[in-house]
Amino acid sequence: MKRFVEGEDRLQGALLPHCLDDYVTENNPVRVIEAFIDELDLATLGFDGVVPETTRRRPGHEGRFRVDSPRR
Repeated sequence: MKRFVEGEDRLQGALLPHCLDDYVTENNPVRVIEAFIDELDLATLGFDGVVPETTRRRPGHEGRFRVDSPRR
């Protein structure tokens, strides 16, 4: 009998999966919902901002990519 319980390597890169998709199994009902929504034509349904403008910037909110310097 071993004296200590052996677990995961403490030097591993991440505790959680790198992608949210890793949490969802292949036969999960959310896959059907995702496929349905991907097939919708949001522009014809009246949604604004469906077609992105060519701004040569990264997609997403600007604050999402900002890195604040540490306060001293």
